[in-house]
Amino acid sequence: MNRKIISYPFFPAAIFILMSICGVYYSSQGNAATPGAVPPPPSVDVVVLAPQSVRTWANYSGRLVAVESAAIKPLVGGIIQQVLFEEGQQVKKGQPLFVIDPRPHQAALQRAQAQLATAESRARLAQDELKRAQQLIGSKLVSQSLYDSALSANQVAQADVKQAEAAVNQAQINLDYAHISAPISGRVGRAELTVGNVVDAGVNAPVLTQVVANDRLYVDFNVDEASYIQLSPSVKSGQKMPVDLTLLSGDAGNAYHGYISAFDNRFDTASGTIRARAVFDNKDGSLTAGMFAKVRLGSANESGALLVPDRAIGTNQSKKFVMVVDAQNLATYREVNLGDHYEGQRIVLSGLAAGDKVIVNGLSHIRPQSPVVPNVVSASETIKVASVQ
Repeated sequence: MNRKIISYPFFPAAIFILMSICGVYYSSQGNAATPGAVPPPPSVDVVVLAPQSVRTWANYSGRLVAVESAAIKPLVGGIIQQVLFEEGQQVKKGQPLFVIDPRPHQAALQRAQAQLATAESRARLAQDELKRAQQLIGSKLVSQSLYDSALSANQVAQADVKQAEAAVNQAQINLDYAHISAPISGRVGRAELTVGNVVDAGVNAPVLTQVVANDRLYVDFNVDEASYIQLSPSVKSGQKMPVDLTLLSGDAGNAYHGYISAFDNRFDTASGTIRARAVFDNKDGSLTAGMFAKVRLGSANESGALLVPDRAIGTNQSKKFVMVVDAQNLATYREVNLGDHYEGQRIVLSGLAAGDKVIVNGLSHIRPQSPVVPNVVSASETIKVASVQ
């Protein structure tokens, strides 16, 4: 029985392909095991923490209040004859604002002057009568009762003179009050009553206009009890505590600089705060009473503090952390408690110490306890890079 041998021409090619695949696999395994393929530790920038002199700041909201303001009311009655200003005009102290018809007050002054002249004439006559009575009483030519009458008449006449003088002074004052002037320098409001209106003096006198001094302004804001306890010794000792003010609707970079003027004399029991008052110069007149403002209150003195750049700070849920390079050049996780911002950095309240090397770049690529190569840089360089980015 003859057997037929079948030849497979593709069998050597399949064997060759299989051997090639196995060779590539074992070659790759051998390369992976070589020490030269391990990546080197990453290079990171670090800042070395050192105490710096900083002034701490606290933020509040406040309202601008005029240092001086005056509601102009008439002190005498009459017809408004003139309005001598325009609404919103800057006025000086003593500048005329209104004229109330002065003729009735001028007539009253003349009448008082005439009554004074009559009283003075009677006083001279009474004084002459007293002198004659004094001469005659010494010679026993008049009785004691006549002398006493002359003495009393002289005293009454002198009192009448003083009363007439007071009436003249009052009439002169009323005449002066008919010409209403600005009691302070500042910006005047609108005229509430115009020419031709009749006004009365007294308790029910109407407000004619208002003048608000605007060369200086107060800003009032509320401070909590803990801050007050910390700040009040500096105010009582006469130290000036700086205050920066920016308008809510204005440019944050356009700040006005002032200082604390005083604290109120008691706490508000409802809010647990006390009112603080700062004073600001307003030479350019850009601030107006009644505006709302952001207020930054600084400490009276600078104190030593550790600062960490904003770029170095990470967030883990509600916690803040930084990565610190230890003595073995390993990146270690460090939770921190931070305070206020200061020139692109944050004040460290707890969690770090002087001399710590804080990593400022590549936090997302670094794992705790991983080796790194630290490169010491200054905080100013870090802040400059952050501002460019």
